[in-house]
Amino acid sequence: MHDIVNAAANFIHLDAVNIIYLFLVGFVGGLVSGFIGSGGAFVLTPGMMSLGVPGLVAVASNMCHKFPKALVGAIKRARYGQVDVKLGIVLGISAEAGVLYGAHIQENIKKAFGEAGSNLYVSAAFVVILAVVGGFVLLDAWKTYRAGGGDEEESATKIARWVQSVNIPGTMVYFKSLNARISVLFTIPLGFATGMLAATIAVGGFIGVPAMIYVLGAPSLMASATELVIAFVMGLGGSLKYAMHGLVDIRLAMIILAGSLFGIQLGAIGTTYVKPFMIKVVMGVIMVTVLFSRALMVPVYMSQLHLIQEIDAGTASLLKNVSFGIMIFALALGAFIVLKAMWQGHRAERLQHAAEVLEHGKI
Repeated sequence: MHDIVNAAANFIHLDAVNIIYLFLVGFVGGLVSGFIGSGGAFVLTPGMMSLGVPGLVAVASNMCHKFPKALVGAIKRARYGQVDVKLGIVLGISAEAGVLYGAHIQENIKKAFGEAGSNLYVSAAFVVILAVVGGFVLLDAWKTYRAGGGDEEESATKIARWVQSVNIPGTMVYFKSLNARISVLFTIPLGFATGMLAATIAVGGFIGVPAMIYVLGAPSLMASATELVIAFVMGLGGSLKYAMHGLVDIRLAMIILAGSLFGIQLGAIGTTYVKPFMIKVVMGVIMVTVLFSRALMVPVYMSQLHLIQEIDAGTASLLKNVSFGIMIFALALGAFIVLKAMWQGHRAERLQHAAEVLEHGKI
């Protein structure tokens, strides 16, 4: 009985406004996920926490909604020939081990430091990862754009060329997206780190997508699509692990999933109209914007744990409202960038087609 009361305390009250907000969060998360393949959780987890959902429940519920959505996105993008199923499964298996280990750490933090400790852990992890990965991705997108507007073929990094040149007998596997044989001794730690991060903040794509692009040498489009396979594999196992401890709010998962399934279809179609550097731009811009939303809540959680001087209720409320406002801005910005890129790409394709028809008519 005590466990049932504890589990119920994890879950927030849902009214019409909250439901609409969660549906829109899911839609934008799906739109971004279909477009960049990172699962969109860097929008969804903070989006839920902005409503007052405990960090661990937000992570668990997000992971639960993710695996069916990732399956839909992977199938959709496989039709465009963008998915390397073998690479996704190989990375997914080691990611599953990372998820189970990360979930164990999460549960121990909640037991030791309570809800505020769990929220601080999730938020601090978000801020650090968003700053490092978001900054790096934006810098790389800018370099790609400056090098020639992003029109030329992507070239493998020095690290990726070295990884592809290493031959360790008995561990080599050929992957079509890399057009090379890679040792699984490189994929195992990358997959484990992806899963570990997914269990911590429900975002494995932060490591998974950049690792496939910069460490293994996969093209941006194929890396973002293949990440959906990994998200499905580790999301299924992670959901079961968290559900067994009463941490999955199935209501949140289903509302977000409903919105996501609309968004992910649109996002996946969008990838066929844009240049690869635009995927990096979208990913980087949204990461940096969400970073500020979570960073504002860190002092509030630290105050609750008495790690810093106590923040009065008015200041805490102000920080929460500003954080929520930035989150809304990030959602709108993400949707705007993806939809604008899709519209411009579709328009350019139509103009090119019209020009070809006209040229053909003259001949």
